Amino acid sequence: MAKEEIQSNFTVTSVEELGQVQISNEVITIIAGLAATEVKGVTSMAGNITNELVGKLGVKNLSKGVKINIDENRVYVDLALNLDYGFSIPKTCQKVQEKVKASIENMTGLEVETVNIKIANVTMESGK
Repeated sequence: MAKEEIQSNFTVTSVEELGQVQISNEVITIIAGLAATEVKGVTSMAGNITNELVGKLGVKNLSKGVKINIDENRVYVDLALNLDYGFSIPKTCQKVQEKVKASIENMTGLEVETVNIKIANVTMESGK
């Protein structure tokens, strides 16, 4: 079975042509994970990583539950989330989609086409 080749970096060029800025896919993945876990009602990314654990485990663990695809200047994001019980799933997911889209676009200059969310679990833990 052939392994699918995944682009590992996206190059952003400066208007003044001073040089190149490359953004790795992992950085975009971490931005998406951090943005998603900042929304009230999101317990963690699937894979059980919370914002509180980031300091202990490192930001690389935020990529669990996040998959991105970059096609030219467009980003497609897939998230798997664990939510707190009692929060509206549609409203919480809409907030996550807006937060992830804004964070990626503001920090990278890339255009986010889609933010797809899969609810992996609902927990009985207290909310943020």
